[in-house]
Amino acid sequence: MIGIFKTNIISQQERQQMIHAIETNFEVGTCHVDLEDCDRVLRIADLNVEENTIINFVRTQGFLCEVLE
Repeated sequence: MIGIFKTNIISQQERQQMIHAIETNFEVGTCHVDLEDCDRVLRIADLNVEENTIINFVRTQGFLCEVLE
């Protein structure tokens, strides 16, 4: 499954921090945040947990996160 989420991650440092945190805490494939996109899209390949689990985790890291529709 691929997870696609809207975030408010704005800097390279925040992106690296969030990707590292996700990859450390979950078994996922590639993880990317598009800082150029207006929705700061977080895309997670091979997502093996519920989307709500990722949303809650990202929020505990201090960022907005919701499913991009």
